[in-house]
Amino acid sequence: MSQLVDRTIAALRAEHDVLAGLVRTLTDDQLAATSGASEWTVAQALSHLGSGAEIGRAPIARAAGETVAAEDNPTIWARWDGSTPRAQAEGFLEHNGRWLDLVEALTPEQRSSLTVDLGFLPEPVPLATALGMRLSEVANHSWDVRVAFDPDAGVAAGSAEVLVDLLTGPLGFMLGFLAKPAELADPVSVAFPGAALVIDDAVTVVDDLEAPTATFDGPAEAFIRLVSGRLKAPYDKGVTIEGGVTLDDLRRVFPGF
Repeated sequence: MSQLVDRTIAALRAEHDVLAGLVRTLTDDQLAATSGASEWTVAQALSHLGSGAEIGRAPIARAAGETVAAEDNPTIWARWDGSTPRAQAEGFLEHNGRWLDLVEALTPEQRSSLTVDLGFLPEPVPLATALGMRLSEVANHSWDVRVAFDPDAGVAAGSAEVLVDLLTGPLGFMLGFLAKPAELADPVSVAFPGAALVIDDAVTVVDDLEAPTATFDGPAEAFIRLVSGRLKAPYDKGVTIEGGVTLDDLRRVFPGF
């Protein structure tokens, strides 16, 4: 598990470096452009990531032994929502950087043993789970920002690889919130790069499957976008499904967030 934590932190650093490099070049008009999350502008997507970093830093810092006096979430959200697009972009750079500085400084012992009380789950979770949830958020919303300027953008390949491994393990529970298996009349199993998807009464991602009923022909990053509801036209070029389920069927199972 500690190796998975290390890989997740490395993927988060790579995501930040790429997105920060883009954000520093954006004009005010570009910040006002519609992001891949069509209800948000680019600046609002960055605001979501920035406020998430500000809120999410506190429980990890507390778990690591820091005394943290944090504002309540509604106050933080209101402050970000009331900021200018430029301030939202700059705030993302600041707060995501601070979040990364914290987790990168965790010792090997802390990386393997910390549990984090995120406040909205029934009990504290292993650090791998907390970091994995952040990577899912960052990887998908980074795509929302980048695709506004590059229609061929994908989720970073390194992040997609780590997220597939996380979905077979500590992030598997998230599929209960993301997926609607009742949208399919019959059970299906779908092979995709690195793992397989099983949809019956529930939805699970497994390491391997001997006889899948369908095959997802596309990169792992496209599968990650499918799970988050982002594998939609015109961003689904070259992705096909062979077998007993269609891409539209799977889109109904994963309506997105």
